[in-house]
Amino acid sequence: MTSRQAHTLPINAALQEAIDESKSFGATTHPTGPADYAAISILHDTVFGPGSLTRTAYRVREGLSFHTQHCRVARDTTGQIIAFLRFAPVRIGGHSNSLMLGPLAVAPSFGNQGHARRLIADGLGSAAAAGIDLVVLVGDASYYGRIGFVRVPPEQIRMPGPVDPTRMLAFELAPGALAERQGIVTRDPSA
Repeated sequence: MTSRQAHTLPINAALQEAIDESKSFGATTHPTGPADYAAISILHDTVFGPGSLTRTAYRVREGLSFHTQHCRVARDTTGQIIAFLRFAPVRIGGHSNSLMLGPLAVAPSFGNQGHARRLIADGLGSAAAAGIDLVVLVGDASYYGRIGFVRVPPEQIRMPGPVDPTRMLAFELAPGALAERQGIVTRDPSA
């Protein structure tokens, strides 16, 4: 599927539970904007530390805009950013119309309140409405599997550097999109 045809994101029970829980704490979510960059950078360093920027996923995102229309932040009742999620446009084996999810971070004092999964639901909904076919990430299958991500078959989709292949996950926004993708994940500056 190469055309950008809007898709509908089915909200599964785990995503709906997270949305409801996050709202119950008074959090709101918003698209990321340039005014958010400083707070996001501080939160990123707090959660991940300085060594995280050497990971393969960060190298794929180098040179891309800091945010897309699908990136999100969550704010507490005072307006402070308590969580953020980035989506970067990528090509998989030359095939465009895909995003890479990450980084995703939540301030430690706001963990386990559904904010991360709510940001994922909001971002996936935005991507689906824009006609994105597939979202990939490198992450924990036990966490992301609860919200609909599946393991990518071994060697089907690869990162351009060292990554545990069991952590390569995908979420189809269009049926059959995962089967269409094969090859190396690279940045898509044209998206």
